[in-house]
Amino acid sequence: MSFTEIVQLIHNIFSYPLFPIGNMQVTLSSLIMFGVWLALFGLLSRFLKRGLLKLLQRTQIDEGTRYVFARVIQYIVIVFGALLAFQFVGIDLSGLAVIFGFLSVGIGFGLQNITSNFVAGLILLFERPIKVGDRLLVGDVEGDVVEINIRSTTVRTINNVHIIVPNSDFISNNVVNWSYGDKKVRIEIDVGVSYASDLETVLTALREVAEENREVLNKPEPEVLLMSFGDSSWNMQLRGWIRDPKNHRVVRSDLNCAIVRKFRERDIEIPFPQRDLHIRSPLPVPHVATPQAEAAKTSNA
Repeated sequence: MSFTEIVQLIHNIFSYPLFPIGNMQVTLSSLIMFGVWLALFGLLSRFLKRGLLKLLQRTQIDEGTRYVFARVIQYIVIVFGALLAFQFVGIDLSGLAVIFGFLSVGIGFGLQNITSNFVAGLILLFERPIKVGDRLLVGDVEGDVVEINIRSTTVRTINNVHIIVPNSDFISNNVVNWSYGDKKVRIEIDVGVSYASDLETVLTALREVAEENREVLNKPEPEVLLMSFGDSSWNMQLRGWIRDPKNHRVVRSDLNCAIVRKFRERDIEIPFPQRDLHIRSPLPVPHVATPQAEAAKTSNA
C-alpha cells in the first residue's frame, strides 16, 4: 500500500459519517475538533480566572466580589467556546435544540438533584447569601468558604479539612453565616463566683478583663451581668464584641485566662460545686412475731 493510499484511508476513516444531527453528518474528525476546541476554551477560562483574581487583589474590592466577577467571566468564556466549537465543526445548533428538547423530560426527571444544585450555585453567586471568605457553621463543623462551584461549595474547616457541600443545602436549609453583613459578633463568657465575694470587686474585675483585651471593641461597650443565683455561686456573664468572627475561639480563650489571673489577684473565688450531706441515725425496727417463732416458744415451754 502506497503512502497516498494510506493517507486516503485515514481521510476516509476520519470523514466517515457516524450519526446525523439535523441536516449534518457528525464525523470522527468533527468530534475530535469539537473536543479540542472545548479543551482549549476550558483552559483559557481557567487561566483567565486566575489572572483576574490576581489582578483584582490589588484593588479595594472584597474577596467575595472578586471571586464572583472572575467566576462569571469564566462561565461566559466556556459558553462562548462551546457555541464557537459547534459552529466551527459545522454542527447546526437548531438540530441540537430538537434533540435536547426530546431529552429535556428525561433530564428533568433523572438529573433533578444536579439541576437543583446548579440553580442553587447561580443563586449563591449572584444573590450572595454566602461568599468566598465567609465563616460558616456547617452542622457542628466550623469553617471558611474557599470555592463556590456549579454543583457544590467547598468549605475548609479550622482543622484544614475540606468539606464538599451541595449548593442546594445552602438554599433549602438554615445556614449560620458569621460573616454576613456586619462582621462584628458578640461572645459571652460565663463564670461563677463565690457568694462570699464582694460583688463590686467582681464586676470591676470582669470589666477590666474586657477592656484590657485588644480584640474586644470599646463600642459597643462590654457588659457584665449577674445572670442567676446558683447552688454555690453567683452566675456572672461577660459580654464583649469582636471585629473578626474567625478569632472568636482565640479571644474566648484569652478572656478565660485573663479572668483566672484577675480573680487570683483580687482574691475572688471560683467555687467548686457543693452538696450538703445529712446523716441520720437509723430508725428502730419493730419486732414482728412469726408463726415459726411462736411454735419454738411453745416447744421450749
